[in-house]
Amino acid sequence: MNVLVDTSVWSSALRRRAAHLDPAGELNVAELRELIREGRARIIGLVRQELLSGIKAPAQFGKLREDLRSFPDEPIDTGDYEAAAEASNACRQKGLVVSVVDVLICAIALRRRWLVFSADPDFQRIARVLPIRLHSPGQAGKP
Repeated sequence: MNVLVDTSVWSSALRRRAAHLDPAGELNVAELRELIREGRARIIGLVRQELLSGIKAPAQFGKLREDLRSFPDEPIDTGDYEAAAEASNACRQKGLVVSVVDVLICAIALRRRWLVFSADPDFQRIARVLPIRLHSPGQAGKP
């Protein structure tokens, strides 16, 4: 099963030095590597944009851009945006305000029946409202 990977996990793997990762970050990076090896890691354009934003050094930006080009963006269509708006409304009705990127990730994963892999605790809260399935370290290699 494919796994839609959030910015938080990609960032740990591609923007941070291994020596600066906490144990949870190390597990997430190892898991992402395994998902990549299995061909199950997926990315969307907004996550790519978040990863590339705020990088001051042109050389670092270029390297990250090249690394990310190995992963094609998942195509997003009108239905995905409409499903994200509905999901956002459902969250708001339960008192949960969610970011545009997070709710789009959830809507895409739901529509494709994929898992979501994130280190962001907001996804745990979203999972109480939306029927998203979260991926955890140790799940790679398992259907």
